[in-house]
Amino acid sequence: MNGGLLVGERKRESLGSRIGFIFLSAGCAIGLGNVWRFPFITGQYGGAAFVLMYILFLLLLAMPIMVMEFAVGRASQKSIVKSFTALCPQHGVWSLWGYVAWAGNYVLMMFYTVVTGWMLAYTWYSASGRMTGLSPDEVGGAFGALLSSPGALAFWLALAVLIGAAVCFSGLRGGVERVTKVMMCGLLAIMFALVLRSVTLPGAAKGLEFYLKPDFGHLVEHGIWTSVYAAMGQAFFTLSIGIGSMAIFGSYIGRDRSLVGESMIVTALDTAVAITAGLIIFPACFAYGINPGAGPGLIFVTLPNMFNHLPQGRFWSALFFLFMSFAALSTVIAVFENILAGYMDNFGWERGKAAVVTGISVFLLALPCAFGFNIWSGFQPFGEGSMVLDLEDFIVSNNLLPIGALIYLLFCVTRYGWGWEKFIEEADMGAGLKVPSFLRFYLTYIAPFIVLIILATGYWEKFIK
Repeated sequence: MNGGLLVGERKRESLGSRIGFIFLSAGCAIGLGNVWRFPFITGQYGGAAFVLMYILFLLLLAMPIMVMEFAVGRASQKSIVKSFTALCPQHGVWSLWGYVAWAGNYVLMMFYTVVTGWMLAYTWYSASGRMTGLSPDEVGGAFGALLSSPGALAFWLALAVLIGAAVCFSGLRGGVERVTKVMMCGLLAIMFALVLRSVTLPGAAKGLEFYLKPDFGHLVEHGIWTSVYAAMGQAFFTLSIGIGSMAIFGSYIGRDRSLVGESMIVTALDTAVAITAGLIIFPACFAYGINPGAGPGLIFVTLPNMFNHLPQGRFWSALFFLFMSFAALSTVIAVFENILAGYMDNFGWERGKAAVVTGISVFLLALPCAFGFNIWSGFQPFGEGSMVLDLEDFIVSNNLLPIGALIYLLFCVTRYGWGWEKFIEEADMGAGLKVPSFLRFYLTYIAPFIVLIILATGYWEKFIK
């Protein structure tokens, strides 16, 4: 196997437990795409029928590529920057993607940390009682006031970045693993409490029926292909595969467990959180006559209005936004770890220096996104109403993630890359489920075609339709 330590090379850090690896990987996957985008896109496309399609594509496409990321990371014992070179030094062209993907992690953090700052802000607004008693117009005005203030956005952005950098600075086991374990346990506990409160509201049954009872007529209303693409895209993007966000944690684990079983657990945990977020939002929306397909404004305008009419609404609102903050911060910490590991692998830096440089650089690079809502709002890259965030999200979601997934697929199945046999040897090593042999044809000839469809359709939806 490739990936052994060279003479004089620093010993690779490792995670302290299997549960630490699962929580870290799931924490990276569990983010705003689960608890924010999934509920409202499910609302837009009609509920349970959409959820079934989403799970199907998750199993067919997203999870196999996750196995590949874990395998490349574990075999190479490197971050995204050096992993392809370590496994396939004879074909240097693969290494180019390592640097592109590393930069892609930066682009992701350039807007994700800004939105994470919104979650932290609303946790404070709710806990301090700032949102209590406001009229619907005043609630909407509070979100507008946050976005229009460069200073406020920069402050909350700085807090999100500081948390991510400080956790990573503290070490892999003592910081990243320990904090993520606590955060994930807290997230799951808060979710459970919020679900119990939501499903016991008067009128919640209609929301549960909408969410859990499939009605394929809703898919036809939006067009079959549009609905299928939405489910395919959500399944594909929810795990953040393609830019090494999962591979880095593969490089920190041993070979006592096969990677298919580990990937299934991570995928199941990610999916459970997304589905549970719907159990929080849909019953509450129907109980209070709120449109569940209201879009991103559902979180910052519609739901705070609902909490104001709920008994002990201040408590439940603070708990909800703390849940959102934990989901967002788990991804921030995971991607920060990926970025600083690139510095450690590429330049031989110590963790502390890499964490400081990562924190400062992410904060500075994220400022254009924060300012894009106010002082730089005149920059509209996709026409009227668009902003810096839209451009950065497009670069990551519509380009780097699908292209990266395609590269991982080709690297693991072709003889011009790592190759199927070496991939299978690594993925199947250890106790647990193995990669079924019949998947070779599908992953070689069909899955790349599906990824190309996702890539092309993203451009169609953005620029033509």
